[in-house]
Amino acid sequence: MNQQYLDKAKAVRTGEELDAAIIDPWLKQHIDGLEGDVTITQYTGGASNWTYCLSYANRKLILRRAPKGTKAKGAHDMGREYRLQQALKPVYPYVPAMLAHCDDENVLGTEFYVMEKLNGIIPRQNLPKGLKVDKTQARTLCTNVIDCLIELHKVDVDAANLNHIGKGEGYTQRQIDGWSKRYTQAKTWNVPSGKKVMAWLQQHKPAQESICLTHNDFRFDNVVLDPNDISKVNGILDWELATLGNPLMDLGNTLAYWVEADDDFLAQMTRRQPTHLDGMLTRQQVVEYYCDKMNITIDDFRFYEVFGLFRLAGIVQQIYYRYHHKQTRNPAFKQFWIFSHYLLWRCQQTMKQKG
Repeated sequence: MNQQYLDKAKAVRTGEELDAAIIDPWLKQHIDGLEGDVTITQYTGGASNWTYCLSYANRKLILRRAPKGTKAKGAHDMGREYRLQQALKPVYPYVPAMLAHCDDENVLGTEFYVMEKLNGIIPRQNLPKGLKVDKTQARTLCTNVIDCLIELHKVDVDAANLNHIGKGEGYTQRQIDGWSKRYTQAKTWNVPSGKKVMAWLQQHKPAQESICLTHNDFRFDNVVLDPNDISKVNGILDWELATLGNPLMDLGNTLAYWVEADDDFLAQMTRRQPTHLDGMLTRQQVVEYYCDKMNITIDDFRFYEVFGLFRLAGIVQQIYYRYHHKQTRNPAFKQFWIFSHYLLWRCQQTMKQKG
């Protein structure tokens, strides 16, 4: 596979620089065998935690740190993310190897951790220019990615010593309440209240829930593909939101980002992964595939689909709220209020369907 398709870091953004004179000796003290001087670049994806590539003569590393400024309670917990992946690695091979963790904020001004760099292709809005896949390859890629989610949901939490990472039981209700509150707090004058959707979710909450390890941001652009076989998954990234949760809500969250080739133009404008390719499963086919592999039957998936869309509306509206109140000037966020409207409309269309 041509090296041009590999995901690459770029120049560090202004105001987000790492001091090589500080980080280089720290790394060489905590990770054996690093040779030469360090070159620091940064990945542009992700507005949450900042992610850097640290290149030495003989090795490349990834450093993740929290952004500067005030942080919400419980957010950007680098130590938790590091320890979770460290515990998960022996039972879930798609997790990168953890190499070092620093909770001394005197080093970089914030907690951070370092992990191995997974070389590969990250399937973002479109595959890298010039990289073509046929219908069969797209289908295999699609099912292989879903299989990774299924494999995660089958992890024995007790055996992996991860039964402490979340509250577990009652997750579904906490998520409904939490995202209802977040959307309401982020509401601006130009978007709907969302109260009908919130009430519907409360009324249609499933009587029972299963609890397992969930990723909660499982998308194609958090997947690293083998550069020699585009359909093979080498790694899964971004474990910040992983917890003990409801696996069907995890699937619903994934499907909220799943834009099909014949979806309307507003959906196409939001697409950030190549689920439109010929050969990719539809959302309904994903649910059927998942249920077959998990050996479960779901009579009505609407609750999970509506929740995923509403949660995404909450995420979009929180971003727009920051723009609306001039806490960010990023012009990309100027029209996000339109997508809040659209996602709530999608919720209501799904609510009207027969279960």
